[in-house]
Amino acid sequence: MRRLFRKTRFVALLMAVMMTPGVKAEPVAPGSQLARQYVVKVGSGDETREVTLRYWLFVPKGYVAGKRVPLMLFLHGAGERGDDLELVKKWGPPKKVAKDASFPFLLISPQCKKGERWDVQEMVALVKHVAAAYRVDHARMYCTGLSMGGHGTWALLAAHPELFAAGIPICGGGDPATAKSLAKVPLWAFHGDKDRSVPLKRSEQMVAAIKEAGGDVRLTVYPGVGHNSWSATYANPKTYEWLLSHSRKAR
Repeated sequence: MRRLFRKTRFVALLMAVMMTPGVKAEPVAPGSQLARQYVVKVGSGDETREVTLRYWLFVPKGYVAGKRVPLMLFLHGAGERGDDLELVKKWGPPKKVAKDASFPFLLISPQCKKGERWDVQEMVALVKHVAAAYRVDHARMYCTGLSMGGHGTWALLAAHPELFAAGIPICGGGDPATAKSLAKVPLWAFHGDKDRSVPLKRSEQMVAAIKEAGGDVRLTVYPGVGHNSWSATYANPKTYEWLLSHSRKAR
């Protein structure tokens, strides 16, 4: 009975440690992807709230002592919201790393709660938390997302261009009024020309506004493709080569 009590107490203590800001959980072994959670306080004054962020964390196989690795934040679409973290693995990088441990990025794949949308403050806090806990090359941190995550990518990069070296928003829309801020970050947008969920013009408007602001931005349009313009994008090695060709030091 005493042994059972000690075991229960240990498990409760471990869970408390994993949910406490500033306290590190057991590190993820190189080449594996594990579920994690982080409690963060966002807002200010009376508007401060505590949020538990649940996410997958993948550490690349090449993660070795003395070497810093690039970081990627992946934002999923509306269909993967909820409290089942397995849904996040349905598309994109978190699906890819389940079969490819050689993926070169330290990958953060959070899950958005049901009925909510991506919150910029929460994502910035999560990126900074992970980047401080692991040997991350802070000059090579990237953000990408699909559909609702594409919207989130535009918003996050507009709010914090100083944090990321480059970004890839896929079939999402943003606010053209933020073009001046987005012009500080190299961007590559993707969209299908038959997309009925998020019209192609949403990406075209963003790209046009950023170009006018003097930004480094490109748009790839998939002819005959509907909303799923992400499968081809994330399957293309050039997507990752392009990201890795950019660093904040090189700007």
